[in-house]
Amino acid sequence: MSEQELLIEIGTEELPPKALLKLATAFAQDLESLLAKASLVHAGVEVFATPRRLALIVKALHDRQADSVIERFGPALTAAFDASGKATRAAEGFARSCGVPLAELAQTDDGKGSKLYYKAIKAGQDTQTLLPPLINEALASLPVPRRMRWGSSRVEFVRPVHWVVLLYGDEVIPATILGVPAGRLTHGHRFHHPEPITLACPAEYARKLLEPGRVIASFAARQEKIRQLVEQEGRNRGATAVIDEALLEEVTALVEWPVALTGNFDRSFLAVPREALISSMKGHQKCFYLLDQNRQILPNFITLSNLESKDPQQVIAGNEKVVRPRLADAAFFYEQDKKQTLASRREKLKTVIFQQQLGTVYEKSERVARLSRFIAAALAMDVAQSERAALLGKCDLVSSMVYEFAELQGIMGYYYALNDGEAEPVAHALNEQYLPRFAGDVLPASDIGLVLALAERIDTLVGLFGIGQPPTGSRDPFALRRAALGVLRIIIEKSLDLDLVEVIAHAIGGFADLPQREGLETAVQDFIFERLRTWYADQGIDADVFLAVAAVRPAKPLEFDQRVKAVNHFRQRPEAQALAAANKRVANILARLDQQAVPVVDKALLTEAAEQDLAETLAQLVITLEPLFRRREYTAVLDLLTGLHKPVDRFFEDVMVNTDDDAVRHNRQALLLQLRQLFLRIADISHLQTL
Repeated sequence: MSEQELLIEIGTEELPPKALLKLATAFAQDLESLLAKASLVHAGVEVFATPRRLALIVKALHDRQADSVIERFGPALTAAFDASGKATRAAEGFARSCGVPLAELAQTDDGKGSKLYYKAIKAGQDTQTLLPPLINEALASLPVPRRMRWGSSRVEFVRPVHWVVLLYGDEVIPATILGVPAGRLTHGHRFHHPEPITLACPAEYARKLLEPGRVIASFAARQEKIRQLVEQEGRNRGATAVIDEALLEEVTALVEWPVALTGNFDRSFLAVPREALISSMKGHQKCFYLLDQNRQILPNFITLSNLESKDPQQVIAGNEKVVRPRLADAAFFYEQDKKQTLASRREKLKTVIFQQQLGTVYEKSERVARLSRFIAAALAMDVAQSERAALLGKCDLVSSMVYEFAELQGIMGYYYALNDGEAEPVAHALNEQYLPRFAGDVLPASDIGLVLALAERIDTLVGLFGIGQPPTGSRDPFALRRAALGVLRIIIEKSLDLDLVEVIAHAIGGFADLPQREGLETAVQDFIFERLRTWYADQGIDADVFLAVAAVRPAKPLEFDQRVKAVNHFRQRPEAQALAAANKRVANILARLDQQAVPVVDKALLTEAAEQDLAETLAQLVITLEPLFRRREYTAVLDLLTGLHKPVDRFFEDVMVNTDDDAVRHNRQALLLQLRQLFLRIADISHLQTL
């Protein structure tokens, strides 16, 4: 069996830049999966992607499938032949299904008795025969939300297809892919080398596209080239080029032969908030910006051209001509917006719907202000400033700048608040309310920002759950999971001693009507705290530790975190396994208990040495542990509770709990209840799995 490289190239009109890398990656993954299913062995897949092509090279692809053995067991011999030895219909049917005469079937014992048996060697098919339908299937399964048709063809793809290369070694595989006959002709850069390029074999692909084709076919290589070009342009001007990774990926998907050029804009535009300038340059013109040594934005931009011009200054001038009106728009919006205070914009929020059943953004801001006052008071933070920030929090949504650049919400609120003379903590909070925006993002730095960020998210969570619209497995349009995790991160990482259950209850009170009011506090609490399961898993903390703490339902996320870390530490102790097992046993005993029949422990009824020892140990621990509980030193508490290991073991070895004497039995149950409740002040360690 021999092996060759396989080249697949789909040449198209310009592919959507934001989807290019995703399409190329999916194409490779889907084809690899199909090759594996077809038992076609290879040594890996190299991916290529440019604006005008998706391509793969499959390394060391075997030229045929391996032969396979087909084995089938038929009916038992007693059912296959009658008493006279004549074949039954069952035997004949089995032979037909195998495609052979009955006489060619063997007989064997499969361990359950003697049966008819068929065995054959199925020859593997040639790779070239198998590939075309596999390639078409992989292309059909690409994540394309809307496919196109072109000309009179019924074929559909993300963009019209102009050529297809399908080379296995030095041979063209005869096939039609997406309605186009496969060949060995590819095409270079649309302007630098529009002539077709003949490929003798897959190994020539990247080299011939590069020269003479003037196309860097590898997405990763082209991306790195662009990074280097942009950084060099910055160094040439004694500045730092700021490279946004998402923008870099998008620009890489827009060019095949990148050339970096630096343009200028009028220094007067620097009076506009830098975020607005950056948003305009990145979002509309796909340009990178520059910072000086003091991290101040410079009146320059770096653009990527898709060709080498004989007169680059003309290209730069053209880009400057396009960038200038965009920046002028931003400057105009900024100056116009400053003529009206944020507070005066509040009335306009009455026309902006937050959610049909939950009313307008104005109504939401009123609820958030009410909740912010409560949270600020609970955390001993400035109540008046928290309320003010909440009332102004969404006013920039109806500004011209945010209408044009939605990603600047909050940021423009900060600038406009400062312009209006609002207190600086209030201004900062208007931007910080959106933090964290994504996983791993920074948290609000100011007290007022923390309060507003919490109030905004909790109001949204309560409202959506209250109208029966929690997230589903596939849909979370209001990003409630991210909101819940943001709440937890803020409270835990900022060490806020906040009772989340009380906050949720207060938030519910801000709504006039919630159809799903019954059980709402519990539903929202459980949803928020459930986000911690994955969070702790990412930290290497097992789910049973989370479940042990969740079982006692702490109301404060910070305290929940402290307990989880204490239980995780305790879980590593050698005594933990025995104590967890003992707690399970105690829980089972107490589950069948009439709670009203359990009195306090009566020392006079403690007759066994083991129960006397346990009672004395517990009594001493209660005194010792109380100050530790008050200071929430849960790790220290559990370390001391490991000292119960031997007394508890002796108790279960020497003492019969369910004795016939009711008074003695109830007394022993009361002792076990005291033991159980001591652990439950931190967690239900009966949930811990044995190590």
